[in-house]
Amino acid sequence: MKGASQGTPDAASHETPADAPLRRISLGSLLSATARRHPDRIAVVDPADKPDWSDRPAITWTYAAAAEIVERLARGLRSWRLPPGSRIGLCLPGSAESALAILAVEAAGHVACLLPVSWDEDRLLAAAQNVALSAVLTQARLGSAAPAERLCAVAARYFGLRYLAAFGPDVPDGVINLDRFVLDGPAGEPAGPAPAAAGIVSFIGGDPEQPVYRSGESVVAAAAAHLVAMRVAPAERILSLIGPHDLRGLATGLAAALVAGATLETLPLFDGAAFATALRRPGPTHLVAPAFLEKNLAGRDLPTDLRSVALVHRAPVRFPSRSRAVDRSQGLRLETVIDTVAFDETAILSGRRGTTGDLSLVLGKPERLALPAALMSMRRGADDRLAFRGQACTVTPLQRGNRQAIPSGMWQETPYAPVLFAGFATAIEVVEPSASAGSPKIFAPA
Repeated sequence: MKGASQGTPDAASHETPADAPLRRISLGSLLSATARRHPDRIAVVDPADKPDWSDRPAITWTYAAAAEIVERLARGLRSWRLPPGSRIGLCLPGSAESALAILAVEAAGHVACLLPVSWDEDRLLAAAQNVALSAVLTQARLGSAAPAERLCAVAARYFGLRYLAAFGPDVPDGVINLDRFVLDGPAGEPAGPAPAAAGIVSFIGGDPEQPVYRSGESVVAAAAAHLVAMRVAPAERILSLIGPHDLRGLATGLAAALVAGATLETLPLFDGAAFATALRRPGPTHLVAPAFLEKNLAGRDLPTDLRSVALVHRAPVRFPSRSRAVDRSQGLRLETVIDTVAFDETAILSGRRGTTGDLSLVLGKPERLALPAALMSMRRGADDRLAFRGQACTVTPLQRGNRQAIPSGMWQETPYAPVLFAGFATAIEVVEPSASAGSPKIFAPA
């Protein structure tokens, strides 16, 4: 994160934040509220092929059942001798266990640290040291990999890791079995009120040397901003191909589902046949997919009840040419497509194609961003780099586990600037602070 941008007032979407702060709310409180009102509504759906790569059954969880399991896990975590706000790593694929573990760590008053399950031992060790992890929750088996054994090797090299726990059969010796933990763990109500939610830690660009902290309220706000474009209704389904390993996966998946009161189904290990089966399951569906799959999706005969497709890009990016043909029997219908851009771990920006919220328009003129200023504001600085502020993009870097103090209301600069043609954004490029407008263009498909 860099200092405040010096852009002119007319380059900002909403220069003055709203006077009243947004309501403070957590992911767990959203789960509990829906569980009370609609206990039988489906919350999380495991992929059908889960037994093949995890030796665990595929389970469909109602909101009531998910809330109960989250509380059981949270009680167990609160029984560990950890001070409030301790950092607990989550090295899990995007299955139901990931969602329940994130919510349980929050309910226990600790900080969930999102560790990509693909990381090797050295990257996991670097993350543990940089964030000062006290515990990690993982899984015994993931295909041919054994994440729990990998983390045992990390624990042997990093003595600050006090607790290591895993879901699944054949949990290694010395590792707490979370399945047993849920079934036989502490019962009854906790003594005293549940601790306050403590937020999450993620890593810029998947780099264990660049951790950042975000409050639970900021996660909810990022999901709410995304849902303005995606328009997910209660009880509809979000089918996500992106795991909750960073802001883009969390805000467009689990957090979006909880804010909307919807169902979340994820496919942690992509398989074409499994994806086709999941996509054709009856019911209104909203697909979240990496942007590079757009051409593949455009060639498929998609279900008529597919309400939207969020194509998730990572900045820097070149936007594809936009086909506005809407009368074809196959392919993506223009009105269903949402472009979502992740600006590292700072912000998620979403816009529906062919509307006033189309990102090609909004990035060209940030004042077109139609969101409450307290939620998210955007502006371009003197060098055209984009900066964000608001609750949806409130994030602070960590240095050796400690948060840097950033004044409230400060603009969060990014190294990215839109490439404009006739006032429309055709790409987002990297611009170094001292570089001229003709800096090299480096693009990524997603």
